[in-house]
Amino acid sequence: MGGSNLFRDIKQQLHIKSFIGTSENAVMIQIWTALITILILKALKAQAKHPWYLSNLVAFIRLNLFVKVDLHKWLDNPFAKEQPPPNKYIQGVLF
Repeated sequence: MGGSNLFRDIKQQLHIKSFIGTSENAVMIQIWTALITILILKALKAQAKHPWYLSNLVAFIRLNLFVKVDLHKWLDNPFAKEQPPPNKYIQGVLF
């Protein structure tokens, strides 16, 4: 993985066009956050059995960010139908 690819991926996939903060510390925090994010995404892509394109993985994670799923199962087979959890507690009829 070349350095130029890493920064291209950060710019293209994470849509960092400008910095929110202007102080040196704010800019450094944003750069480190972007680096960590893209490295985590590339590690997930490498572990997944599904042949993800990085752009598709980023888009799908954005769409499912607040959905509770088993991440590794979802990465391996993102289009599988999720089975509903077993009903542990069956409420009896009161009337």
